[in-house]
Amino acid sequence: MAGFLNVYTISLFVAIGGSLFGFDIASISGVVGTEQYMKFYGNPLGVTQGAITGAMAIGSVIGALSSSFVGDKFSRRKSIQAGTVLWCIGATIQATSNGIPMLIAGRAIAGLCIGLTSALVPIYQSEIAPRKIRGRIITFQCLAITSGSLIQYYIEYACSFINSEAAFRIPWALQIIPAIILLIGLFWFPYSPRWLASVDRWDEVLRVIAFLRTSNKDTNDPRVLAEFREIEEQVRSEYEESSNSYRELFSKKIRKRLFLSMAVQVWSQLSGMNVMMYYTVYVLQSAGIAHARLLVSFQFVIDVIMTIPCLVWTDKWGRRPSLLVGSIFMALWFYIIGGLLVRYGQPNPVTNQPYTWVIVGHRAASGTILACAYLAVGTFALGWAPISWLYPTEVSPVRVRAKSVALATAANWTANFALGFAVPPMLRSISWRMFFIFGSFNIAAFVHVLFALPETKQRTLEEMDEIFEHGELLWKTFVAKGDTDRLDKLAKEIEMGTVDVSRLFESRMQTTTPG
Repeated sequence: MAGFLNVYTISLFVAIGGSLFGFDIASISGVVGTEQYMKFYGNPLGVTQGAITGAMAIGSVIGALSSSFVGDKFSRRKSIQAGTVLWCIGATIQATSNGIPMLIAGRAIAGLCIGLTSALVPIYQSEIAPRKIRGRIITFQCLAITSGSLIQYYIEYACSFINSEAAFRIPWALQIIPAIILLIGLFWFPYSPRWLASVDRWDEVLRVIAFLRTSNKDTNDPRVLAEFREIEEQVRSEYEESSNSYRELFSKKIRKRLFLSMAVQVWSQLSGMNVMMYYTVYVLQSAGIAHARLLVSFQFVIDVIMTIPCLVWTDKWGRRPSLLVGSIFMALWFYIIGGLLVRYGQPNPVTNQPYTWVIVGHRAASGTILACAYLAVGTFALGWAPISWLYPTEVSPVRVRAKSVALATAANWTANFALGFAVPPMLRSISWRMFFIFGSFNIAAFVHVLFALPETKQRTLEEMDEIFEHGELLWKTFVAKGDTDRLDKLAKEIEMGTVDVSRLFESRMQTTTPG
């Protein structure tokens, strides 16, 4: 249990990198409806507001793509630390911006950090986690995102009562604090054992596994030796099979996993939820709901609360059920919102507002739209939010994992930019039709997951080759050849002395924890 507590502690801490993405979401949704923001930046509407919001995603695409070679060359840990420095620079520029161009520049620089951390934090978590709780461990990333959004939104809501530019400058400046904490704290945390294996630092691999899995850092523990041997065999096999990881990434063996990883990330954006989080204030105001900014704060509370069940049970539910159920219900909530807007809405008589369609005098319809917005947030938190970060990190071999996750994350941020940029103009041009578009995207995601996505719960990262090649129906849970729990069987054989592990001790290794 002590080893598991080490994993939990490390994963929770490194998930601060995910909270920075949450801070970004709320840094826009918390200020777009305030008079101070609109006055200082000249009431940005449509394309202008889309450019401000989308600047973060542009930087994130570049950061995600660079994470592949940066993460492989300098380690996951050091690359995350480099990202925190970029975040501090970007947040400082935002907090001191004197106009829209400087604000966009600051958000783009901070986006470089988001791209790096959103790709590398889940990789790091997946590579230190025991297989039986890997889903739970990576869900910490999602919990951190939702918690960061909640904290930042309430900071901005409190500051909105300041009748000056400080209403938005103070919250943007405070974003530096978690980044500094993460930067400093990571110096005391271990490298990923699978990254160490990829650079042939095998002595450290064994010591890190012992540190993560046992209370006394015992490198002779059968569980430690079994995991070490499985990692070693998989890494050596991968190096023998290919001399060029980029070529392997698009090989027949790997490209299906790459495209599935990218698809999961893109569908999570096309679900409409993340971009809705940016602009929910506009949606509620157009629905004729008073005190919209206060009511939006409750969606961040719901987001955090509904992430907890997934955190506890995702390794029992599995990946496929979470995505399938999530898609159907997300579609339902968006169709209801769109239907109510078209049935009870009318053109907005005020021309200089972010939305051109409003509901006036229909309290029941407005209340139902609010309820559906909350239900959409809760549904997303239970399914697509955590699984979209978890699945890409699971399915790729260690040799190409950073590159595969980088491309998947870049696809996520490309879709995020496209939607973040497009939604403000869409609210002004097609209004209620936008919700039917998002509902239809969710139906398409359901069909794709149903026929293309294998289940990966509770399998080791080294078993993914078999999962994608065993040829059984996708809705049947994969069982490893010869045994239902191969790693435990190997540990038992090592304990009984039937497996030779003498070559693991060619050099004497101290059981100290690497920094």
